[in-house]
Amino acid sequence: MIEAKEKQAGLAGLLSGILAYTIWGLLPLYWKLLDHIPAVEILAHRIFWSFVFTAIVLLATGGWGRLVGVLRERKKLVFVFLCGFIISLNWGTYIYAVNSNHVIEASMGYYINPLVVVLLSITILKESLGRWQAIAIILAAIGVLIITWQYGRVPWIALLLASSFALYGLIKKMVNADPVTGLVLETFIVMPAALAYIAGLEMKGVGAMGTNSPWLVALLACSGIFTSVPLLLYARGVRLIKFSMMGFLQYITPTINLVLGVFVFKEHFSAAHLASFCFIWVALIIFTLANVGLLKEQGPKQEDAPNASGSV
Repeated sequence: MIEAKEKQAGLAGLLSGILAYTIWGLLPLYWKLLDHIPAVEILAHRIFWSFVFTAIVLLATGGWGRLVGVLRERKKLVFVFLCGFIISLNWGTYIYAVNSNHVIEASMGYYINPLVVVLLSITILKESLGRWQAIAIILAAIGVLIITWQYGRVPWIALLLASSFALYGLIKKMVNADPVTGLVLETFIVMPAALAYIAGLEMKGVGAMGTNSPWLVALLACSGIFTSVPLLLYARGVRLIKFSMMGFLQYITPTINLVLGVFVFKEHFSAAHLASFCFIWVALIIFTLANVGLLKEQGPKQEDAPNASGSV
């Protein structure tokens, strides 16, 4: 009986993880529907409506006690608020990337993300670097250098997405607040500025809500749902299945992004792109094999590193 329940929970966790990463992977299709709206305004709506949705969820689940508990811990509160600024930067960068036809570069950022997590573990948590981890990071760096040479500039979108996502995960690990409470507070800290920005545009008569159809206004409001639901699904999945399995699943998102960028949005994918991604993919294969113990690693297990995933 217990074994059957464990299998059922494992299946539920697996499906939750797959669904979360699939939603994140498909989000460029959603943001493209709003590509005539400035990225900063979309971000403001995403922050405001995420706060509204998660506050409703918190009320419905009786989570105000947990919220009060976090508010009483000053150090934890500072980190939660810092998360709010970092995830806002990540969301804004991602929206900009999608609506300025840089979906391929965005996918590169999320492929690189787990390796940035390792670097943060070494520099901030003072964990030692394993041999295979070092090889993976070097290969990924070569991939970034190739695309930098091809672009003639640093791929700042990819690097900003990867670093902000990794730093967000690191701080979330240190805070260890439940997902709904954390997201309510993270969005609350930047929500007043977002609401003021939205109100200012609407008062000037140039805001998206006053100049678009009810359908597009509804899409803007739903950005809170599409932001919050995959985060909650992810939190459920990570509790029910092994973290190493979630590590495998996280590559669903950038893979879908890459396919959309090349085949749906028809972004240019050159030989240099292919070479760059090949180095990054090989790095990820080595990283993953070391993570699950198939390559003998020197240093701490990756499960001890900060959460390599978050929201987009």
